[in-house]
Formats: sequence, structure tokens, C-alpha cells
Amino acid sequence: MARVVRFHEHGGPEVLRIEDHDVAGAGTGEVQIRVKALGLNRAEALLRSGRYIETPTLPSGLGLEAAGVIETIGGGVDGFAPGDAVSIIPPISMVRWPAYGELVTVPAAQVVKHPPSLNWEAAAAVWMQYLTAYGALIDIAKLGRQDLVVITAASSSVGLAAIQIANLVGATAIAVTRTSAKKQALFDFGAAHVIASAEEDLEARLKEIAGPQGIHVVFDPIGGPIFEPLTAAMSHGGILIEYGGLSPEPTPFPLFAVLSKTLTLRGYLVHEIIGNPQRLEAAKAFILDGLTSGSLQPVIARTFPFEQIVEAHRYLETNEQFGKIVVTI
Repeated sequence: MARVVRFHEHGGPEVLRIEDHDVAGAGTGEVQIRVKALGLNRAEALLRSGRYIETPTLPSGLGLEAAGVIETIGGGVDGFAPGDAVSIIPPISMVRWPAYGELVTVPAAQVVKHPPSLNWEAAAAVWMQYLTAYGALIDIAKLGRQDLVVITAASSSVGLAAIQIANLVGATAIAVTRTSAKKQALFDFGAAHVIASAEEDLEARLKEIAGPQGIHVVFDPIGGPIFEPLTAAMSHGGILIEYGGLSPEPTPFPLFAVLSKTLTLRGYLVHEIIGNPQRLEAAKAFILDGLTSGSLQPVIARTFPFEQIVEAHRYLETNEQFGKIVVTI
């Protein structure tokens, strides 16, 4: 038996319960991990509230990221041993392999020995943010030196990862945040330009920054009315990568901008990278190199103890955080 987090009905953070539960042992190709820290993601709040791409059978566990120590290994697993310090790459299904618990069982293919320089909190905050940003910016958009990239929701963990990756490859990061409250923090973090979209004319500021060159890449989890000013400032042949739908408002299709500039509007899920062994290995190599060199450094917004998982989810939904929310066990 181990303590795990489950929910028996969809709803707000208050539906999360800590329960004693039997955790399946490591089967063929799996490892069992004694968890030290969890990384929280918006996808978990969506699953909990019944708005995620995956529909669970209730009661359900949840969670995509964790770091800890290998307890046992199943048959056919090579390269790992009990006692190894590891972190979890988000699985395709968090319903099948939930991470919120003291003891979790996951496919060995989703487990990485992280650099020893990372503490448990940082190790639990790596893979979702960096894989998401890498897959969009490097794998798909081929972002490179002198490219301009707009990063909306820039103070989220994925937004901050995107700023670091843009700087690592020599691109210019233009961070978009809603108000000026986090503006200086984004400058301090490495954004070349920061725009407060609720206080400034987004299209005018983007055109002022980009000039005739235009914006080559847009990385956006919001959608909604922001599509029009974003595409209006893009370059000929530019690409907008959409990885979320946070806006409650309809998303217009910017027909004339798309036609006149031959733009690509590309939906994207990190599962594209996670589900492809070759692309995943390339991503892991890029991210581990960045972590080892210090070019990529996870930012922890706030840490909660396991017993305060409900409070941690409430904080997740305030959108006040700068970086990743982590829960320690």
C-alpha cells in the first residue's frame, strides 16, 4: 500500500483525495519508483475537471511528472538498477501511468537518469516543459540563429523553457505576458523583448520590434482573439505553433494573413515527440546537454508538501506562478 492522489468525480481542486492504494508492481519493461517530488502541469487540472483529451474511468489517478529512486525493476529492463536516481518523461496516458503517489510504476522507456546536479524538485520539473518547447521550436520550426520567436504565456514553465531554448540556439525571444506584473522578471530571465498584451497594442509592438523582417515563429497555448495580431506581425512563410486553448473566446481564422504570407498554422502535442523513439532520443540528448551545461535551468515557482495537493492545484489555477509548481513527498 502507498499513498496516492485520486479523484472520484470531476470538479475543482477539492475533488482530489489522498488515499492508501495498492500500486501494481513492475511488470515486463517497467520500473517502480519511490517518488521524492512531483511536477504539476495544467493538463492534470484539465483531466481532473473533465476537459482533457483523455477520458478516465473514475476513480482515477493523475500526474505526468515525477522524480525519485528506483525501487524495483521488471523483466527485460536494462540500464537501470534499484537505487538509481531518475525522473519520468510524461507518458502518453497519465490515466494508465499516474505519477501522483509515493510509489509509481512506469515504462522504463519513460525513465531518465537525470544529471546529478539537479535536486529532486528541479528533476521533477524538467521533461514536460523542455520536451514541449523543444518539440515545437527545434524539431518542428527548426528555430535558429537570428530568428524572431514570439512566446505567449511566457511566465509559464513551458514559456520559460522556450525562452531558454531560443537563447541557447541564438534566436531572439519576444515574451508576451498579460500584464506588466511579470515584465521585469521576464527581462531578467533572458527575454530580449517583453510585451504586456492587456496594456499595449500587441500588433503594433510586434511590428515595431520585428520591422520588415517579421516574426518567423509564434509559440502559443492561448488561441482566441490573439491570433489576429500575432499573424499580422508574422513574416512570409512563418509558422504559428498552437499547443493549447486557454482562451475561453472563439479563435478566428486569420484568412487574409495566412493567404498573403503563406503562413503555416500548426497544432502540436508533446505526444508527437514522446511517441516517436527517434525524435525522443534527439530531444533527450538536446535537453540533457543543456541541463549539464547550465544553459537550461528549471525555474521553481513554489513548492508544496504532498499533503497540500489541493492547495497546490488551487495555486496552479491562479496563473500567478513564474515557473513550475512542485510537490514534495
